[in-house]
Amino acid sequence: MIVLKRPADLAAMRRAGHVTAVARERAKAAVRPGANLLDVARAAEDAIREAGATPSFKGNGGFPASLCLSVNDEVVHGMPRDLRLEEGDVISIDVGAYIGGFHGDTATTVPVGAITPEVASLLRITEEALYHAITFSTPEHHLSDISHAVEAFVGPHGYGIVKELVGHGIGRTVWEDPQVPNYGAPGKGPPLREGMTLAIEPMVTMGREDVFIDDDGWTVRTKDGRPAAHFEHTVAVGRKPEILTVV
Repeated sequence: MIVLKRPADLAAMRRAGHVTAVARERAKAAVRPGANLLDVARAAEDAIREAGATPSFKGNGGFPASLCLSVNDEVVHGMPRDLRLEEGDVISIDVGAYIGGFHGDTATTVPVGAITPEVASLLRITEEALYHAITFSTPEHHLSDISHAVEAFVGPHGYGIVKELVGHGIGRTVWEDPQVPNYGAPGKGPPLREGMTLAIEPMVTMGREDVFIDDDGWTVRTKDGRPAAHFEHTVAVGRKPEILTVV
């Protein structure tokens, strides 16, 4: 069931989105060659708790960490661990925060020092695909118009679109209906309505789209070992779509 948010709900979600975005930016600022993933994770969790919020992911479905840190060929759900980042790595930072009865969810993929032009292009195209898809989050569209927008933007560049993983509705729980794939024909699925709140999140690979779950039971990796990128915002559907996960 898709839950429509009232104006008071959206106000609360703006607060949750802001806290989540601050945590994302705090973690992003901690990324540098030689940085330990545990320190990056601590920066984000400290920002969440300083705001009086709690991490959305910790304990959710048994997930043991406060956020997801996915390095290089790890697409999503990577674990904070005792690992030092190296020049040329890329890292996806995926953060959720819960406050005032609602969740925010956001992700970004950032370079560690200098990266190759090819990897930089992957990150740029994936982020641009997110913002392109957000423009379709209006009441005159259907849900699959968002999905198709990602695929149509990414496809010409020859990258893989991960099909096993999707965006989602978000609100009082971090994962609500509907699912938001990153591919598909336009004009399908439920009509978008004001009050819908969606976590839109392109997950794109440098090579093949095929992925597998690592031995830890959580981390999703590319089968060919090539890098991946992941960008995400929580968005409120409206005549003008509103990105809620902003600082």
